[in-house]
Amino acid sequence: MAAMTLPQAVTAQARRVPEWLVYIVGALPAPWLFWLGATGGLGVEPIEALEHEYGRLALKLLLAGLAITPLWRFAGVNLVKFRRPLGLLAFFYLCLHFLVWLLLDVQIPSQAWADVVKRPFVTFGMAGFLLLVPLAVTSTRGWIRRLGPKGWGRIHRLVYVAVALGALHFIMGRKGLQYEPLIYAGILAVLLGLRMIPRQQR
Repeated sequence: MAAMTLPQAVTAQARRVPEWLVYIVGALPAPWLFWLGATGGLGVEPIEALEHEYGRLALKLLLAGLAITPLWRFAGVNLVKFRRPLGLLAFFYLCLHFLVWLLLDVQIPSQAWADVVKRPFVTFGMAGFLLLVPLAVTSTRGWIRRLGPKGWGRIHRLVYVAVALGALHFIMGRKGLQYEPLIYAGILAVLLGLRMIPRQQR
């Protein structure tokens, strides 16, 4: 029997990892970060730090999900089974990011709405979050069958816009020009650029 290549070996090992384990491991930072925030482990501005940590995790998971197709196309590593867990975990952290902002940071619904309307970086963040709602709702196998592969695929292309809005939200939410949000934006640009390369040019 021929020896497996490295991409084949990675794919084979990944297939042994159950999806439920990804959900559990991926969700573990949520209570840990909350505990740190409640016990002074996130610095002098724990609510703001917790809000940022949840948002940052959401963006990382979204980028990880977007990296799966290029990994398959260009490196031969098939991690497609993890795309849905990564997407749902990202939405989970975005919900936490939103709830911390609404319930612990702003606290006043009318003020929250005023922020959405008047502050562009909040507007972009909220728009990205809302665009991901239909993706989360239609992530089940039942919805995939109901919509059909083409219809489901069209809806889930919203993720590109949502992640771009999230990256913009991150850049504009920081005071001054900071390197970290630019790195996320750069990674997003690379991932989207790789998707635009026709398959015959590999």
